[in-house]
Amino acid sequence: MLKHTCQLNYMLKNTFGERLKEERTRLGLTQEALGAVGGIKKLAQISYEQDKRYPDAGYLIAMVAIGVDVQYVLLGKPSTEALSDDENELLAGYRGLDIRGKAGVLGMINGMNIAPQGSQNVKFSGQVGQVFEGDQTVSGSQTFNVGGTTTPRSK
Repeated sequence: MLKHTCQLNYMLKNTFGERLKEERTRLGLTQEALGAVGGIKKLAQISYEQDKRYPDAGYLIAMVAIGVDVQYVLLGKPSTEALSDDENELLAGYRGLDIRGKAGVLGMINGMNIAPQGSQNVKFSGQVGQVFEGDQTVSGSQTFNVGGTTTPRSK
């Protein structure tokens, strides 16, 4: 049993006690307060968080009632019930995509990350009709047409 526990902890990269403490901290509770919810004393709560002892089912049921993600505490995998409705909708849609669609969504998310502070550089390659140099301030909306074929100009 000990060998299995060690292998499981190695795979999860943290322990039951660490995850329990993380959830307690997330909820803003002291060890004494969380222990009281679970019907135990502070010292027993400390033992759980130090992986010296493990709680019974009654304790875990009480934890669910106050918003502890027990699936995360036990298995290291956050419960989808802890997600908001829009996060669940997004996750369900993502899971329904093929590999190409998933790559597109991940690319879009990476592209939407907030840019670091300071100057931002944009590089254009190929035939560029107009070039700006130096710092530019742009107000209003901008439209960029990329790709496609060019229409020949009439003479």
